[in-house]
Amino acid sequence: MTSSRQRPESPLHRWVRPLMGALATIGAIDTGSITLERWGLIGKLSCPGGSGGCDKVLTSPWGSLFGQPLALFGFLAYGAILLLSLLPLIPAVQQWLADRVAASVSGLGARRSGRTPDLFWHLGFLLSLAMAVFSLVLVGLMLFKIQAICAFCLLSACLSLSLLLLHGFGREWEDRGQLIFRTVLVALFVALLGLGWAAAVDRPAVLTEKGAPPAILSISTPAKEALASHLTNTGVVLYAAYWCPHCHEQKELFGKKAVAKLTQVECAADGKNSQVALCESKKIEGFPSWEINGKIESGVKTLNQLADLSGYKGPRNF
Repeated sequence: MTSSRQRPESPLHRWVRPLMGALATIGAIDTGSITLERWGLIGKLSCPGGSGGCDKVLTSPWGSLFGQPLALFGFLAYGAILLLSLLPLIPAVQQWLADRVAASVSGLGARRSGRTPDLFWHLGFLLSLAMAVFSLVLVGLMLFKIQAICAFCLLSACLSLSLLLLHGFGREWEDRGQLIFRTVLVALFVALLGLGWAAAVDRPAVLTEKGAPPAILSISTPAKEALASHLTNTGVVLYAAYWCPHCHEQKELFGKKAVAKLTQVECAADGKNSQVALCESKKIEGFPSWEINGKIESGVKTLNQLADLSGYKGPRNF
């Protein structure tokens, strides 16, 4: 069996790990801030270039995964890169891991005195490769599907690509053929997985019940739930149709828990719990439509617009 081995680090290469650690720290701060903002634990972030684009991207169906902000998984990935970059710089940790590697691969590899085991670098390379490929999928979604720009997301994509380049060129690789093979294999796997996930999220019209609207996937913050409760308590009504994509977009702005607090009227004749007669009496001509203070407001509204129209005085870190 052949194994990929690295030549001894040059003095220049020794600076690569601290640099990668610094970039991973920036990435962790970036994604961690987004996560806390999505959880409603900190105030609204000021997005360079305007908050509209960031809000549209982060509250889109692709902004969450398994009911949690997608940024949370980015934070965990950057945290792993940070550990993989900096732990080997601690002599005691390096020596302990070198001993473990030497003991576990006895006969296949010898202890490398004063050198970092390949495991750190290889794991960091594969993880940064997966992050970079998935980031490209997300950038494609942002530009061509969501059609909005999120500066925080672009920063994360640039950091992921930078970490990949540092891992790829920060050391000399003797077995470049094996490196290329692993790169192509992992890149294809992550790309296919990412594109499959993106396509699955983009099919909300696949309904679990005839006449029922698509499930809401985005996460509600406490401020969004408070706004939804206020709208209901003040008699605000949302008129929608289960097949309407703009209605789904409006509800995604609120998130799953907040939407459940809204007063909603189904206007499609074949929709579940349809109230066509009520919609006709209110002269609803487009979806979604909001009835606020006896007046019909048509079209998708931002949460701040709804707050202004309804006299909401609560927190606005939506």
